[in-house]
Amino acid sequence: MFTRRVGAVAAMALTTLILTGCGAPPWETTGSTTAPTTSATPRPTISTEVNELASGNAVHSIAAGDVALTATYWSTLGMDQWKTSAQKPLSFSISGTLGTDDGQQVYLSRVSLAAEVTGPDGPLESPQTITDTSTINPGYLIKAPYSYSQTFIIPAVDPAATSIVFTLTYEILVQATPTSAEYAKQTAVDTLTVTVVPENLPDDEG
Repeated sequence: MFTRRVGAVAAMALTTLILTGCGAPPWETTGSTTAPTTSATPRPTISTEVNELASGNAVHSIAAGDVALTATYWSTLGMDQWKTSAQKPLSFSISGTLGTDDGQQVYLSRVSLAAEVTGPDGPLESPQTITDTSTINPGYLIKAPYSYSQTFIIPAVDPAATSIVFTLTYEILVQATPTSAEYAKQTAVDTLTVTVVPENLPDDEG
């Protein structure tokens, strides 16, 4: 399980492909005879990005003004099945508490999920942003013990993809007073990194 503290500004992760090779070191040469050297052809390997859902779920703490949010992320699809061509369900729930609680309510008016797809050579084409806007005025009640839960389906991505960095933006409304019809708006931004199984890997030549 991953637990971390994040601020309102999301950090985006980049991945690199590691190439390895070998050869004879210079101190193995003697006299005027140069020892022959050999080198292995670099072979692409799957990069070792952090997968925050590798242990099943990830719990993040997010600050949004006076609101302390707790977001939990998981997937009903096994991580070994998060293939680039698959429809990948990303589930999450969010709940909040107030630092100064005089009985006001806390609502979620809108949540959006953007995905940044990355492969060995850098960024790849990403799917469109997914958004859920509350149809209830002023929003979905998320003050603990209440919470908001949702599942977004991530469509197929580029076959060369190795990871996806999700950026979730939560728009929060806090009641001015327990009986007020006026609200203060806070925005919280969180990120989640999940690896995917690329489907264009070269055959292992042994």
